[in-house]
Amino acid sequence: MKQRRIAINTIYHLFVIAFGALMVYPVVWMIISSFKLKSEILGSEAPFWPTTWVWQNYPDGWRGSGSLTFATYFRNSAIVSVLGTLGTVLSSAMVSYALARVKFAGRKFWFTAMIMTMLLPGQVLMIPQYIIWNRLNLVGTFIPLILPKFLGWPFFIYMMMQFIRGLPKELDEAAMIDGCNKYSIFFRVILPLLGPSIITTVVISFYWIWDDYMGPLLYLSKPGLYTVSLAIKGFADAQGTNFGPMFAMSSLSLIPVFLLFLFFNRYLMDGVTAGSVKG
Repeated sequence: MKQRRIAINTIYHLFVIAFGALMVYPVVWMIISSFKLKSEILGSEAPFWPTTWVWQNYPDGWRGSGSLTFATYFRNSAIVSVLGTLGTVLSSAMVSYALARVKFAGRKFWFTAMIMTMLLPGQVLMIPQYIIWNRLNLVGTFIPLILPKFLGWPFFIYMMMQFIRGLPKELDEAAMIDGCNKYSIFFRVILPLLGPSIITTVVISFYWIWDDYMGPLLYLSKPGLYTVSLAIKGFADAQGTNFGPMFAMSSLSLIPVFLLFLFFNRYLMDGVTAGSVKG
């Protein structure tokens, strides 16, 4: 019986390692290819390891195009991602508290409407949203990319709702006895307890916003406002694609998300599973 258990565990771990290697391989290949000559990147006989390590791809990629360097693009991505993540956390936490704890007329209707918005493909919303922002003369600015995040994100609202529902209602009642109103209960009691869920929201929303390509493509027309994901596309033109610098900047663009995930990894799974375990 013991030998059978060891064999099953061995097969399981080998499968997980093989599956993980399959998932990581494209990223590893991209990073290694950022040090290759263009002739070694593509082709059926292209070597996995570069015959000559081309470190110049990184300075060439960082210079970008024209007078703009990738420092500008990283700054733009940081502005959009940080403000968008802040808006997502604040708005989603408040809406989730209202739907989970506050009794008001039409609560079930608004909850159902929110869930239905999660079922809509993003492509369905692109044209109506673009028309609205265009009529407001806000196309070509960061506002269409940032402001909607301050109005709640259904996925994170639902996730936080499950977490809040797992918190004892006696906490609210004790706070009300001490003289707290709904706002005080949220900011003094509920919000501090949302730590794991908030960290999960920060990590996932930052990654989604940082990696977004369609949003900047639709709303940003000036090169000085381009984000990293949009600027990387600039390495491809009618004359061909400069893969070395493109892969170099793509590799650098992974660093902020990787560091964020590395620092908060221990809290990430707690935030995702806490609602399902407690609820």
